[in-house]
Amino acid sequence: MVALTVNGRQVQFDGDESTPLLWVIRDHLQLTGTKFGCGIGQCGACTVHIDGRARRTCVTPVGSVAGRDITTIEGLAKNDKLHPVQQAWLELDVPQCGYCQAGQIMATVDFLSTTPNPSDEDINRGITNICRCGTYVRLRKAVHRAAELQQEGS
Repeated sequence: MVALTVNGRQVQFDGDESTPLLWVIRDHLQLTGTKFGCGIGQCGACTVHIDGRARRTCVTPVGSVAGRDITTIEGLAKNDKLHPVQQAWLELDVPQCGYCQAGQIMATVDFLSTTPNPSDEDINRGITNICRCGTYVRLRKAVHRAAELQQEGS
């Protein structure tokens, strides 16, 4: 039995501790915003926060995060108020197909926590999630806008 806190809620998983966290989130908890992309930790579609840091869940065994605080895209907004990164994504209409966007948003939230005023080069180096549609120009603009929104809010 693996005990976790997901989006502020205590949950338990009674299964194989080597099961990727992605499948526990999607299949056991029915939180489907976190997506399966590559299964090898490269694309980032499965990114969530574990203790506030972005992690790719397709290669993270659920047993390795026992007792940790996990936030999925469904838990990012607080009190019905979007996170500044989510707000920037909406303002700039970032997604094309949208499949990778939850992972992109989660990676960006973590990235901006350590790089609050990034350059384009910082973004290119720091956000390594893959977008098959190639919306990187809009992604960079949204990261800059999210940084502005966070600065305005602090």
